[in-house]
This record gives sequence, C-alpha cells and structure tokens, in this order.
Amino acid sequence: MPRLHLERHLVSRIGWLRAAVLGANDGIVSTASLIVGVAAASATRGDILVAGVAGLVAGAMSMAAGEYVSVSSQSDTEQADLARERRELADDPEFETAELAAIYTNRGLEPTLARQVAQQLMAKDALGAHARDELGISDMTTARPIQAALTSAATFATGAALPLLVVLIAPPSALILATSLASLVFLAALGFASAKTGGAGAWKAVARITFWGAIAMAVTAGIGALFGAVV
Repeated sequence: MPRLHLERHLVSRIGWLRAAVLGANDGIVSTASLIVGVAAASATRGDILVAGVAGLVAGAMSMAAGEYVSVSSQSDTEQADLARERRELADDPEFETAELAAIYTNRGLEPTLARQVAQQLMAKDALGAHARDELGISDMTTARPIQAALTSAATFATGAALPLLVVLIAPPSALILATSLASLVFLAALGFASAKTGGAGAWKAVARITFWGAIAMAVTAGIGALFGAVV
C-alpha cells in the first residue's frame, strides 16, 4: 500500500497571519508615533501615558471593527457568488460541466480527460469543485470575519503596549529617543517573526517594516515639535 505524504503548506496561515501582522504593526507604529508626537510637544509623562492608553483602546476597537466589516464584505461577496453558482448548477448542469472541463483543459489536460475529471468531481461535490476551480474559494482562503477581528484587536493591543512600557521606564530627557529606538526594535522583531511564520525571507520584511515605521514616527515627531513651538 503506498504511503501518503502529508504536507502542511504555509498558505493555510495567511488569513490569521495577515490580520496579526497588520494589528501588531499598526499598534506599534501608531502608538509610538502618538507618544513621540505628544512628547515632542513638551507634554508631561502623565499626559503622554493618557494619550497612549487612549490610542491603544481606540485603536484596538477600530481595528476589530474595521477588520470585521471589511472581511464580512469579502464573505458576503463569496456567499453571493456561491449562491449564484448553486443556481446555475441547478438550471444548466451540462453547461457547468463543460465550463469546468474547459478550465482543466486550459490547465493542460486533454479535453476528454478534462471532461471526465469534471464529471467525477461534480458527481462528488459540484458546488465545491466550481467554488475551488472557477471562483478560487477554498477552505484555506475563505473569509473569516470574527477571526480577523479578534486577531487584529488582540495583536494591536499587544503591539501598542510595548511603546507604553518604554514610556514607563525611560527617563523624561530620553523618552523620544528611547521610544523611537525601542519601537524600531519591536518592529524588526515583528517583521522577522512574521516572515519566519509565513516561510518568507526575513531581512526584506524587517527592512520594509522598520523603514515605514521610522518614517511615521519622524513625521509625527516633526508635527508635534511644530505644534509645541506654536503653542
């Protein structure tokens, strides 16, 4: 009896990994930028902490709501396409068989074999075959709104908490520098971890995430300093 070689592909992680990286990155960058901007305006440590905590709570709720709404829209579109495909299968199964066979022919199968494959797959699960091969919907890529919302909110809060910890321990005179450098380290660690989790190259991810984080903090610090000078 032949042995089955079971593989676990990393693409199965794409749904929650995307939401996790987005949430953590946004938490670190937005909170660190807020802290740096407020600190540059000569605010006290207490004011900075209040602003940072408010940013954490508001950001986590916003991420959860935004992810849920956007991924729900994707899910609604998928369900509408599946409902349409279900009706088409009921109304004209012969055309749907030919359509699926044409897809397999375009992928390299002989027309006769392609039709046999289409017939056999549709005999077992017609809607599943069309969802996967015609619509591109599968269990690994299907939208999961609640998972995306919870993952983004949790990772945003975790990411946002890191710059706040720096505010608690850094001396006031070095708060901006300490927050900026520590946040870049946090971002680099996030880029490295996300790349390794997804099986991608680490250094490109690290460079990308730290570059844009540095730009965001620099712009916010400049605005904060300008605002503080005007006030």
